[in-house]
Amino acid sequence: VQLQASGGGLVQAGGSLRLSCWASESISRFYSMGWYRQARGRQRELIARITRGGSTDYGDSMKGRVTISRDNAMNTVDLQMNDLKSEDTGIYYCKAQSRITGGRIDWGEGTQVTVSS
Repeated sequence: VQLQASGGGLVQAGGSLRLSCWASESISRFYSMGWYRQARGRQRELIARITRGGSTDYGDSMKGRVTISRDNAMNTVDLQMNDLKSEDTGIYYCKAQSRITGGRIDWGEGTQVTVSS
């Protein structure tokens, strides 16, 4: 599957961005879709994920400031980010996981988010 992330950019602290991940295949095929962030010099971390059934899981770093959603008809998974902070700067990647454990994992190329203070 090809995953294409978009919506990144430069925003001031306190602002909002909406990221979108488009999949070349039906996202209903995947157990979960998620958004991860990698900041410079840091490991990639979970921001949010959503299962085929609609259950959501949020990482601690942005919990309460982000909302993940999916549109099965459009094959997209969106991440609404609010009250952005400078520490939210990084590359945001979309991930597709085919099964709850094991299975295939696909990553998109990522989209840069830069939050200026």
